[in-house]
Amino acid sequence: MNLPNKRVLNFFGALTCAGMMGFALYAQHVMLLDPCPLCILQRIAVILLGIIFLTAALHNGGALSGRIYSALIALVAASGTGVAGWHVRLQNLPPSEVPSCGPGFEYMVENFPLQDALGMIFKGSGECAEVVWRLLGLSMPTWVVIGLLGLGSAGIWNNLRR
Repeated sequence: MNLPNKRVLNFFGALTCAGMMGFALYAQHVMLLDPCPLCILQRIAVILLGIIFLTAALHNGGALSGRIYSALIALVAASGTGVAGWHVRLQNLPPSEVPSCGPGFEYMVENFPLQDALGMIFKGSGECAEVVWRLLGLSMPTWVVIGLLGLGSAGIWNNLRR
């Protein structure tokens, strides 16, 4: 069995990221599920990963560029997985340990120094701990962890293969 070339699989990775973002926007605008600050950071990771996959698909470089794309994919997928994993942790805290609800993402970025805003975002808040949607018993951030781990692993493998 012959595998598709690297460009095809990188393009498939970009399409998968676009699908993940499409569902996130559907959940926000049709299902009326407002994203919390950690959700926004996960979306940024998915978008960046999609851009890397698309760039790799269009570039079709050699071995060196494959290593560079693999490193970028690993960095972004690991960062996004870390944020989503933290989000899952917040969702599974006992009610007594859940942080209080805080201001929204845009408010924090516009009204606080970047370092303070990022600190508040990564700490998470009460709305981040609330599970408002599940599929097969898993929350949306859990699916993001699964998606980013899968895409990251496949992207690294694809761009390092000969």
